[in-house]
Amino acid sequence: MTTFNLEIITPHGLFFQGETEGVVVRTTVGDKGILARHENYAAALGTGKIRVMQDGEYRTAALSSGIVKVDREKTLILAQSCEWGDEINIERAEKARKAAEDRLSDSALGANEHAIAEFKLKRALNRLETAGR
Repeated sequence: MTTFNLEIITPHGLFFQGETEGVVVRTTVGDKGILARHENYAAALGTGKIRVMQDGEYRTAALSSGIVKVDREKTLILAQSCEWGDEINIERAEKARKAAEDRLSDSALGANEHAIAEFKLKRALNRLETAGR
């Protein structure tokens, strides 16, 4: 299968760079599969899984919001966070889930605080699901 260059960058630095046979990302309007020679494309990414294919097998990561840009040179993903499923700290993700749920139960939260707590809960649940929990 023809490969293409993929880069995934987070605020913490370069998460992944290399040749891949395909990638599936969760955009804000649904999943999008990208293969070599894909047409130019850009989209916002929501919280969800990203699947990267190398040597005929997918490796899955938990991704939290960002953008994807595809052109002839490469596919570039800028993400708020990205973690391989097999490297996620389950205990930390469970604590984050619990903290977000506790925060959401606070009736004194303003709209902005509520939206942040919802985002944190969605991120924690995505990490847990990606890790197989």
